[in-house]
Amino acid sequence: MKFGPVDVSRAQGAILAHSVRAGALSLRKGVTLSQEDIAALAAAGLDQVTVAVLEPGDIGEDAAARAVAARMIAPGITATEAFTGRVNLVAAHDGLFRVDAAAVAALNAVDEGITLATLADCSRVQAGALLATVKIIPYAVAGTALQEAIAILAESPVALLGNTLASAALVLTETPGLAPKLTTKAEAVTRARMDMLGVTLSDVHVVPHTTSAVAQALQKADGDMLLIMGGSATSDRADVAPSGLLQAGGRIDRFGMPVDPGNLLFTGQLAGRPVVGLPGCARSPALNGADWVLERLVAGLDVPGPEIAAMGVGGLLKEIPQRAQPRRAPRRKGAQLEIVLLAAGAARRMRGQDKLLRPVSSQVPLLAHSARAAVAAGLGKVHVVVPLGNEARKSALEGIPVNVVETAAWQLGMAHSLRAGLAEVSAQAAGAIVALADMPDVGAAHFKALAAAFNPEGGAEIRRSVTATGAAGHPVLFSRRFFESLADLDGDRGARDILKSSPEMVVDVSTPGEGAVVDLDTPEAWAAWETRQPGA
Repeated sequence: MKFGPVDVSRAQGAILAHSVRAGALSLRKGVTLSQEDIAALAAAGLDQVTVAVLEPGDIGEDAAARAVAARMIAPGITATEAFTGRVNLVAAHDGLFRVDAAAVAALNAVDEGITLATLADCSRVQAGALLATVKIIPYAVAGTALQEAIAILAESPVALLGNTLASAALVLTETPGLAPKLTTKAEAVTRARMDMLGVTLSDVHVVPHTTSAVAQALQKADGDMLLIMGGSATSDRADVAPSGLLQAGGRIDRFGMPVDPGNLLFTGQLAGRPVVGLPGCARSPALNGADWVLERLVAGLDVPGPEIAAMGVGGLLKEIPQRAQPRRAPRRKGAQLEIVLLAAGAARRMRGQDKLLRPVSSQVPLLAHSARAAVAAGLGKVHVVVPLGNEARKSALEGIPVNVVETAAWQLGMAHSLRAGLAEVSAQAAGAIVALADMPDVGAAHFKALAAAFNPEGGAEIRRSVTATGAAGHPVLFSRRFFESLADLDGDRGARDILKSSPEMVVDVSTPGEGAVVDLDTPEAWAAWETRQPGA
């Protein structure tokens, strides 16, 4: 592939490398320049453009991404459509993600333009989770490099393992003087922990903290997996819980692990069933070393002593903030979403007034009214973008639980405010709802409707608000795959270009009333809106 500036007269059929805006002309990067585009560029007075030109044997970015992704499809793993050289691999069900790290490293070493990024091996995921991303960085790669990369993937380097264990039994021991509520809590936390893994806690035995009592309970226990939680910490292989397992006819495979919290875990077997002696920290729902072992066991994997010993790297779980706490209730009805509320406009059409500080029917500034509506939706974080140094707008947001984002580039147009807001969206968010702060009739119900309709696995990854009469407006929900394109916008065009370039991914969502199209940009619009309010 050839890349660089060429004369406009020689650019027909080439791929535009940088967006061009000149007067009324607007061409997005990535477009293949047509004869009409060339004429428009020349008419705009442009002599050169930067382009990419495919050479014989080159494979375009989308085709190359599809070819790599096709080799990675496995049971329970689906692929999205190629878009700007990217294909995402998505989990079709809950499970344990496995990846051959050596194969991924070998593929990434073939050509710098062919990349594959995945989750860590043995990551526990939920249905809809992003597992891996194939990204072709340039507009095309050499066919020979692509074939070399594909040859490495003779077998898929990734897999998604479902559960092989369906039930578990729990043996809880009580020491003299142990408060009953602690036993009740330990059972509840363990039940929730197993439920998050898709395993039913079907059998619970509460017994005295003695070796014989533990042994008898284990012999009676009914479940695919056996769990033991002592009323007192297990501090040696000869302690009560491990000794009870041996007395019941089982064996101990491993005592202790190099993971904190979770050091005092032990594993073993009884009658062909895995046994896990839970550490004391498992009384808390917080992540601990036992979770790593349980996640593997329910997926049918053996967890031998050497594998537990190797968990020391990365074993300081308290120091891994980027890993989500798996005990948090999952949002099974929708992916995690955040809201970007744009409030950095200059309000030039208001003839000297700041529309966002003007009170609405609730006698609060419009900006505060809009921010509260976003928060009331109960989704993820709300990021409100305001001009750098605008203390009045910042004051209007005091007391509202939002992330105030100041931008010095607000005068360059809405696209720059949008870029600043998207930069604040959490890495784990699957998408963001972009809203405008000057729309008083947009309420929590609008945000909730978009979130309820979001289904990124279905391919329609943009959800646009429409009114009760079918008029399209705001807010608009974009899945994460569009963040890069949104950040590439400039000027005051907002996200209109994204909607136009990806119509097949836009799904309209009905929202209450006409709020999706009511914005207050002028004193006249304000007056008309106020006359429609109750009691006006």
